[in-house]
Amino acid sequence: MGQLNNKNIAVLAASGFEESELTSPVQRLKEEGANVHIISIKAGKIQAMKGDKDWTIELDVDKVVSEVDAADYHGLMLPGGVLNPDAIRGSEEAISFVKAFFEAGKPVAAICHAPQILITADVVKGRKLTSYQTVKVDLVNAGAEWLDEEVVVDQGLVTSRSPKDLPAFNDKIVEEFAEGVHDGQHA
Repeated sequence: MGQLNNKNIAVLAASGFEESELTSPVQRLKEEGANVHIISIKAGKIQAMKGDKDWTIELDVDKVVSEVDAADYHGLMLPGGVLNPDAIRGSEEAISFVKAFFEAGKPVAAICHAPQILITADVVKGRKLTSYQTVKVDLVNAGAEWLDEEVVVDQGLVTSRSPKDLPAFNDKIVEEFAEGVHDGQHA
């Protein structure tokens, strides 16, 4: 029996996600008993990358963001990658979906370049986060406090820097998703 039995977790991604930043957390969430749905901006398949130029595996999209409601999920996970966040940021429906988790106080996890999505959703001001080094200035300019740590947790918001931080990231997302709604999580 896992810590996340009967919890529904949304993973919002588009083609160009960093392979390990989606597959590793999803595997861990499923091991803990979570029902995980891969949600994207289009139906069909999304393709992973390793680094910024090598396309790898394809994954089936379970649901399209226009068909889902944040109320049906206990938490949201955002994998990084160079191209993925840019695609997500271009979708008003995806940004509204992300904001809804913050408005409901639900835990959200973002790794590597994924905090760029949080900037677009306007939910980082006054929050402590980390990210891939190149996203630091963007987060600071958006009002976040950026920390160079493998995992940063701020009232249900979990962030990490890169694939090397996945063990700590995975442990924390399980913990935060298990805890559920956080009063300090806000839009």
